[in-house]
Amino acid sequence: MTDEIDPHRQPIVIAKDGEAFTNSRDVAAFFDKEHRNVLAAIDALIASEPKLGGAEFSAGVYTLPATGAQEHRHYDMTRDGFSLLAMGFTGTKALKWKLRYIEAFNIMEAELRERAKTGPMIDVNDPAQLRGLLLSYADKAQALKQQVDDLLPSKEALERIAEADGSLCITDAAKALQMRPGDLFAFLRREHWIYRRVGAAHDVGFQPKVNEGLLEHKVTTVTRPDGSEKITEQVRVTPKGLAKLATAFNGDKKAA
Repeated sequence: MTDEIDPHRQPIVIAKDGEAFTNSRDVAAFFDKEHRNVLAAIDALIASEPKLGGAEFSAGVYTLPATGAQEHRHYDMTRDGFSLLAMGFTGTKALKWKLRYIEAFNIMEAELRERAKTGPMIDVNDPAQLRGLLLSYADKAQALKQQVDDLLPSKEALERIAEADGSLCITDAAKALQMRPGDLFAFLRREHWIYRRVGAAHDVGFQPKVNEGLLEHKVTTVTRPDGSEKITEQVRVTPKGLAKLATAFNGDKKAA
């Protein structure tokens, strides 16, 4: 591991079936470890305590553009699974990185608890409770309408988006937004739109932004002058994502 801790390196924790998980690939990248060594450590834990498999560690496969249909192993793991695995990661820097992961789990689990909250049960035969419920729904509907209005792009934003044809690379998206590419890259990283795995040559979109349709990944085969082929992956901003960015930046300018 390096002596310095990159303040921009963020643990990746996702929500799945109402529970917080991380992935063996992301753990390996975050802790500067070979994925195969992380897999071996998880395999050893499951071999020692078989009930961990499926409970704390869920096995799966993934593919890569460079290897075609070949399947590679990986594990999704719960907080407890990560804690068991990370016991074997030693050193001062490892401790600090574990704390970052624990914080990321805390944030995701707090968000999941908020999602799980439901309103109190009401007596449908009680007119007073029904009126209160209707008023509550009316207030929520008004709040949702305001959120939608806030997300609608301004005339200037729409004019920028009208010039875009399909998704754009981040550099071209910056041109459409009339800003410097470096500023847009910095914003997207700061606001958790994109990140870069350790050792990777390209950025990746955070899955929630991809799920919202704000970003997409494009795999392209490039033919070199010598006739060989190179497969590249690129994160791109969709028209929906460009609209949201245009609205955000217009709002910043109006507030300035």
